[in-house]
Amino acid sequence: MNQPITLDGTTAIVTGASRGFGRGIATALSAAGAHVVGVARTRAPLDEVRDELGDTFTPVAADAADPATAARLLDEYRPSTVVLCAGAVPPIGPLQDQTWEMFGRNWNVDVAQAFHWTREALRRPLAPGSSVIAISSGAAINGSPISGGYAGAKATVRLIASYAATESERAGLHIRFVSILPQLTPLTDLGATGVEAYAARQGVDVDTFVQAMGPALTPEQVGKAVLELATAAEPVHHANTLTAAGMSPLV
Repeated sequence: MNQPITLDGTTAIVTGASRGFGRGIATALSAAGAHVVGVARTRAPLDEVRDELGDTFTPVAADAADPATAARLLDEYRPSTVVLCAGAVPPIGPLQDQTWEMFGRNWNVDVAQAFHWTREALRRPLAPGSSVIAISSGAAINGSPISGGYAGAKATVRLIASYAATESERAGLHIRFVSILPQLTPLTDLGATGVEAYAARQGVDVDTFVQAMGPALTPEQVGKAVLELATAAEPVHHANTLTAAGMSPLV
């Protein structure tokens, strides 16, 4: 069996790095020796991550869904690892209470981000052996009937990664494109909003709903899963589900 790939001395870009899963991912990659460029819209929480991780973290306040951001940062930093974790908080409410603008929110952020960064990674291309890891959601499989177009957007994020993996193979680029589909968790701001909404929809309190879900997935576990994919010496599956019990190939 081949030895795992080392990230020591490499550069990683993580979008959505200021909170939740993105922050957990940035922390894991930094601990593995990568210099992490963290991207988010707001500078203050990025500076908090910088205070925690020190010189191994460079904060960049920018819109990850803007194609110019992807092009500029890929050219400037030439990363060996790119993790696409930025996303909008979905609107909460049944279909009939939403407008098209609300329903499409996650398409204009989550999908746009995945599309632009993936496209730019293929067009440059990134160096052979690089990894682009897109954070999708378990909602891409299970649906999410009170969060507008969130589930469909996350399904498309997974498909974009899969399409890119095929294009990388066809062109002999040797860039790894994969996606992770994490379960709903109350341990992030986005997840806590969803948990509260679904608990209310079922007519139970949040604690009861959370207990029925089983062990909660943590940002640290997501960071560990990303690190596992980024450093795997052997081929990895293009899409992987992730729960507190571990990561499994999507079949």
